[in-house]
Amino acid sequence: MKAYVFPGQGSQFVGMGKDLFDRYEETKKIFKTSDKILGFKISEILLKGSKEALQQTRVTQPAIYIHSVISAMMIEDQQKPDAVAGHSLGEFSALTAAGIIDFASGLQLVSQRAEAMQKACNLSEGSMAAVLGLEDEQVETVCKKIMGTVVAANYNCPGQLVISGTKESIALACEALKAEGARRALILPVGGAFHSPLMEPAREELANAINNTKFTKPVCPIYQNTVAKPVTDPDEIQKNLIDQLTAPVKWTQSVNAMKIDGISDFIEVGPGKVLQGLIKKIYSEAITSSSNG
Repeated sequence: MKAYVFPGQGSQFVGMGKDLFDRYEETKKIFKTSDKILGFKISEILLKGSKEALQQTRVTQPAIYIHSVISAMMIEDQQKPDAVAGHSLGEFSALTAAGIIDFASGLQLVSQRAEAMQKACNLSEGSMAAVLGLEDEQVETVCKKIMGTVVAANYNCPGQLVISGTKESIALACEALKAEGARRALILPVGGAFHSPLMEPAREELANAINNTKFTKPVCPIYQNTVAKPVTDPDEIQKNLIDQLTAPVKWTQSVNAMKIDGISDFIEVGPGKVLQGLIKKIYSEAITSSSNG
């Protein structure tokens, strides 16, 4: 069985839209629609924008979504998935690929998500850090002992867990985790505490937009970040998506659930190849490939 998996923020690269533009006729129409929805020329940024332009959250998230959805359209005629999943932002691409929301609705939600997250970042001094070389339970235990807000945010693969919280608490947690035996506890160059309670203002803002978007029954199950299991009920999918901003991304758990359910072939759809590496560390026998070759 085969799954499409969609990357999140950080997978963008300069010129990421050019190959799609050259290879797939429908891209021109989608770029034009995207410019209209967003109110700025994201098509130009996708084709020839600078690294700095692509790093702005309001640009990054829509850019990755657009690239991922077009990539899915390019390959779905040859090989339809038995399931989909997305890492954080990638879940919106997965929703569109599974027919749960249409492209325009997904892009509007991604744009609103980016703006809401930026506002939440401006309200508090948040940070994130990658912790390498410890069991998930060890990291969780240390975080619970730290004063302030610091939580597990991304369960990326065994031995790699990202924590999120206030800058002060993250700094304290990094020192405590190194003392616990972590190989690395590296503060990440991000502007906020994503997938933590500090994103509550963004969750509340985005909830209204999600609740006012039409969700339909998917063509295949979606393994969602917050529950790490296959979901097909549109109301449940909607609720899980709202919870996603303040809840951890359970990627390790999601891949293990797909393995148990008989999925062995994973196609990373969108820019970059980060998820293939994570999947191999979770499920070494998995067959991984990319929509972009």
